[in-house]
Amino acid sequence: MKKTVVVCDTQPVSIEGMRALLAPHQDMTVAGEATSLMAGMDLVRSLSPSVLVVDKGFGLQPVMDWIANIRSGGRQTAVVVWGTAVNEAEALRMVQAGAQGVIRKTAGLRSVIECLRVVAAGNSWMDDLMFQQNDRTAAAGRSHLTLREQQVAELVEQGLKNKEIARMLGICAGTVKIHLKHIFEKTGVRGRYGLALSGLKERGYLPAARCN
Repeated sequence: MKKTVVVCDTQPVSIEGMRALLAPHQDMTVAGEATSLMAGMDLVRSLSPSVLVVDKGFGLQPVMDWIANIRSGGRQTAVVVWGTAVNEAEALRMVQAGAQGVIRKTAGLRSVIECLRVVAAGNSWMDDLMFQQNDRTAAAGRSHLTLREQQVAELVEQGLKNKEIARMLGICAGTVKIHLKHIFEKTGVRGRYGLALSGLKERGYLPAARCN
């Protein structure tokens, strides 16, 4: 069955580029296009597409709120966020908001097609560059973490800050910093965003890295 794609982008040329990219493929087609988030939401409601591709250029927070709105409505449309530049922290926040895919507009054409197919099939996709560092350093995993360290790691994965984690666990923020230091040493992951991304991948929310 052919998968339908709706493209919501700030630039009409990007929409036409996606349409041209999918044209030779029999399993996917662009069913609608929009240059505003409001118009994109209307298309989701009327067309119920398999995949919705949205431009990060609309603004990180507006896009996150938009995705959360789609999720709260119980719609089955999978969301892929793409942008000219997407860093680790932004990718994490978009996944936490409910996006199934995050990819750069500068990714290879085959990667874009594979991303759409994977997401349309109900799986998740993360641009390979988001994971290159984590795959090199996170080999140790979390099996050696203490119970408290695992709690801290899980709360970091949810996007909480040190003060919020301290409040939830009934400890001081300085203790949270110490736990994070030990977590980074044991897992080999660098930074809280890398920790959160590796945690999501270990839980199966995100796939392992791939090469173009």
